[in-house]
Amino acid sequence: MVSVGRTVGELASRVGGEVYGPTEIQVTSITHDSRQVGPGAMFVAVRGAAADGHDFVAEAVAAGAAAVCVDHAMGSGVPEIVVADTRRAMGPLADTIYDHPSHSMKVVGVTGTNGKTTVTHYIESIAADAGLRTGLIGTIVSRIGGVTVPSERTTPEAPDFQRILRRMGDMGTQVVATEVSSHALALHRVDATRFAVAAFTNLSQDHLDFHGDMERYLKAKQRLFEDLDVATSVVNIDDPAGQRVAEAVNGRLLTVGGSGEISWTGVSQGPSGTRFELKTPFGRSRVDAPILGLFNVENAAMAAACCLALGLDFDAVVKGLEALRQVPGRFELVSEDDPIRVIVDYAHTPAAVEQAIDSARQSGTGRVIAVLGAGGDRDKSKRPLMGTALATADLAIVTSDNPRSENPDAIVAQVLEGVLPGAEHEVEVDRRAAIRRAVEAAVEGDTVLILGRGHEPFQEIGGSRIPLDDREVARQALEDLRNSAASSSDSGRMGR
Repeated sequence: MVSVGRTVGELASRVGGEVYGPTEIQVTSITHDSRQVGPGAMFVAVRGAAADGHDFVAEAVAAGAAAVCVDHAMGSGVPEIVVADTRRAMGPLADTIYDHPSHSMKVVGVTGTNGKTTVTHYIESIAADAGLRTGLIGTIVSRIGGVTVPSERTTPEAPDFQRILRRMGDMGTQVVATEVSSHALALHRVDATRFAVAAFTNLSQDHLDFHGDMERYLKAKQRLFEDLDVATSVVNIDDPAGQRVAEAVNGRLLTVGGSGEISWTGVSQGPSGTRFELKTPFGRSRVDAPILGLFNVENAAMAAACCLALGLDFDAVVKGLEALRQVPGRFELVSEDDPIRVIVDYAHTPAAVEQAIDSARQSGTGRVIAVLGAGGDRDKSKRPLMGTALATADLAIVTSDNPRSENPDAIVAQVLEGVLPGAEHEVEVDRRAAIRRAVEAAVEGDTVLILGRGHEPFQEIGGSRIPLDDREVARQALEDLRNSAASSSDSGRMGR
């Protein structure tokens, strides 16, 4: 295990801060949450939207903080590093305290509106299949030394992010695949990290409640490629925003897409897998991958490009693609040998919803029945657009997602604004009932798509988290249909 810790003087030098108090005090951990402070910790007082960390400095000192980082001298009784922006300082401070963990591993950071989770899981799977020790940080879980840990956010705050990397490094991890959200980039959570590869998937409307407009949303994404330490950038140039990212890349660039260095042709979709030909500067091969959806071919190509950029052998990458594991809640097939196909997906942007429906139609034989709501306390402007995308299904069922503090009926009404006249649709605000309705409405050959929440095990309503896993609700509905069909068959035999 690498010894961690630095003196207050060393840390101040790293961030250009002014020290008030002794400089030789040793700091061995860092946090911006006063509840997590213990002996040897540095508490960073961050000004947030809901609270100001400076109000908790005394509490942190009472809990044993060895030092604090603040934006003005406070006379706290422990060494203070004063900087202009404590949030910007957190990444470099954490990186220094934990002895630069990203320097001893190959970290792959993936950003973009859609596909981050799938691409990082694919990278992890391919690298592990090639015999490398891997780690994962993302929306669904983090995996550290083979141990799966639930995630609170897509990209952890800087102190947590660097601490996780340190743990991975101590366990001999060689490749880390991490999602890098636009929030994380705007809030400097991954600053000071060295990325062996940074990847851009795409950009479509999302998170405008935070960023304000699409230009600022893109600028946040571009920080990964323009401001941070990146050896190789992998960019999807089929996406218009990707072309802008590619033009601004400093250093080595590997492009993905129809006109990119990494491309694919001859896509053939089946009910449980997809065949395509992968073309790269490192080799060319047919791939039979256990993945569903055209967009997942793109995700697979992105993951392949990242792994090739890491130096993995082409044949090993192809072998890894053919052994990919299903990503929870990402176009996840939950039906079995049922006459209908049921798929659960996290799609919660207009573009992702339309892609999911299109992929289900192209890989299936019957109708597409889609269930979707919109999240509360999030970007309201995309709700009608999601309704328009949902209505491209043969039957659209508008329901509730995670309404949070908002009225579910009001959210549903906003989604319905985008459902064009004449589109076949139904409204069922109760999500459980909506999923059951979709399954019961399907006939042999149809595909039921349950969109928006993916892997999430809880529904957030009015400050409460109510257990609700779309996959389990769908499985139960399918089981009930099987039992009903078996009962009807038995009754028929008895009647004869």
